[in-house]
Amino acid sequence: MKKRILSGMRPTGKLHLGNYVGALENWVKLQDDYENFHLIADWHVLTTNLDTSQLAQNTMDMVIDWLAAGIDPEKSPIFIQSKIKEHAELFLIFSMLVTVPRLERNPTVKEQARDLGVEANMIFGHLGYPVLQAADILLYKAHLVPVGEDQLPHVELTREIARRFNKTYGDVFIVPTGKLTEFSRLPGLDGNKMSKSLGNTILLSDKPDMIAQKIMKAVTDPQKIRKNDPGRPEICNVFTYHKKFNQSEVPQIERDCKSGELGCVACKQNLAKKMAAYLEPFREKRKDYESHPELVRDIIDDGNKRARAVAEQTMTEVYEVMKMG
Repeated sequence: MKKRILSGMRPTGKLHLGNYVGALENWVKLQDDYENFHLIADWHVLTTNLDTSQLAQNTMDMVIDWLAAGIDPEKSPIFIQSKIKEHAELFLIFSMLVTVPRLERNPTVKEQARDLGVEANMIFGHLGYPVLQAADILLYKAHLVPVGEDQLPHVELTREIARRFNKTYGDVFIVPTGKLTEFSRLPGLDGNKMSKSLGNTILLSDKPDMIAQKIMKAVTDPQKIRKNDPGRPEICNVFTYHKKFNQSEVPQIERDCKSGELGCVACKQNLAKKMAAYLEPFREKRKDYESHPELVRDIIDDGNKRARAVAEQTMTEVYEVMKMG
């Protein structure tokens, strides 16, 4: 039998290139070798944003992007966290197995709280979201959790919780392993981390004219002011994008940029065309799913049923060893 993986994202709407290169592209590759469950983590949204008015539409937009990128719902069920109530049940049980000081030591949570400016007023749900994440993973008895280095503290907490439950009540949970993935990182158009909140993204669904418009605003080498000035492609955002979306021309672009033969305007125009062509198959698939929202809803409903069957079985085992219920 294939080993199982649980992967998920918070539904914040249409995905950008950073989401694709950093995670989604890898998910598509993994589904041939592993049994993947894909979680729409809507409860997790509440830890940093209580506004749920756009949650339903954001969920649809994200799932359509998943499907257009190549997630196969026959192989990999797609399901909504809040539709599987067992997530909340297991989260409650796990919350009895973790101390507050242990949660406060989590470096990823501390960094996020600092970035959001809520260190002194963190809500309980935000502090405890790694416990909910542990419930998400262990509920499906995932063997592996594909993560970047910054998420390893969450995996370690999940492993601790699994071991403590098994030792206290009986063996139910697989102790998962973090599958450390060298996720590629695409900088935003301004050189910072690509983020919709910073307005520096290119969406997977952007049309060619929008891609061109955004690329023309991208920050390049500040020392290359005129076309003939020699450039430093190693620090240029546009060159980073070329390495992903226009790989065949990278050696020539690098030489011409360094020699001053290639100006930034022409370089950006070339990139915009190549990036639009790269994303064309995705846009076509996305258009088809957008015109058939009932198909997307059916895919999610089917994923909910398949996930719920696994979750119910796990919770039956949990209550049996706990001698509850």
